[in-house]
Amino acid sequence: MVYDLIIIGGGPAGVTAAIYAARQRLKTVLITKDFSSQISKKAVMIENYPGFPEISGIDLIEQFKKHLEKFEKKGDIDIRKDTVSKIKKQSEKFLIKTTSNKSFQSKTVIVASGADPRPLEIKGEKKYIGKGVSYCATCDAAFFSDKIVAVIGGGNTGFEAAIALSNWAKKVYILEYGSIICADKVNQETAQKTGKIEIITNSVLKEIKGNQFVNSILYFDKKENKEKELAVEGVFVEIGTQPATSFVRGLVEFNERDEIKVNPFTGETSMPGIFAAGDADDVPYKQIVIAAGEGAKAALSVCQYIKKRIGNCKNYPIKQNKKEG
Repeated sequence: MVYDLIIIGGGPAGVTAAIYAARQRLKTVLITKDFSSQISKKAVMIENYPGFPEISGIDLIEQFKKHLEKFEKKGDIDIRKDTVSKIKKQSEKFLIKTTSNKSFQSKTVIVASGADPRPLEIKGEKKYIGKGVSYCATCDAAFFSDKIVAVIGGGNTGFEAAIALSNWAKKVYILEYGSIICADKVNQETAQKTGKIEIITNSVLKEIKGNQFVNSILYFDKKENKEKELAVEGVFVEIGTQPATSFVRGLVEFNERDEIKVNPFTGETSMPGIFAAGDADDVPYKQIVIAAGEGAKAALSVCQYIKKRIGNCKNYPIKQNKKEG
């Protein structure tokens, strides 16, 4: 079978693209390892997504999933739980291979694979993954009840992780590389109110130490120009993400941050037929609502592309239908 569209990724961009593709009657398959995207792992509480004054990341992605499954039940879209390992161009089509040795062919592709947590790349980090080192406070906070932990990274993500951890841990340190705290004032005030969070600025983490499990961290204090050791039982890494796009390398252009370069009006990449949306692309402001909008835009652009280049888009709206969302 040759699909009209293959969507890679089950986050806000991928799910929204799939919903729009289904409404356009494109023969579509969405391939994703799972639906636990960055918003369910990192967004403890979301207060800026329209229609939901306050909702957890886990609950919001569950709403996305339910919406998508409505189209799956009607047979308008195919969902495959798998991980894409490689994309190849074959004539006018794309061949997608997965880690489970499955192959799919498609006329077009939307890369909405999101991003993975950026590692620290320091001594002891890999050794203690799952033994005190974590990249998801939402997932692992309960394992650190009444313990002392450190969050590495002082932006909004770091503060939100620390606030979530404060519900369980007895003490939370935030290590910030710079001399100025970059988190929003609201997050700083919330952190202060917990009475459990201490911020250490001008700090560079050097090593994670322990025996069977983490028991301390070694960091360099830039202000005092010396190394210090801090007793902790958990280390939560919150220094940003890196695009999960290695499977498409060699086909499309990347920027210096390994994000896929796209036309901001259409989501099209340097390779005709491949589009990108969400945290995988180089559009600034990595927000849920923006990712969802990019997914919709990419799906509509795919439909127009198929109509113009292949002549097989069955329901592309030449004029905007007032009933369309």
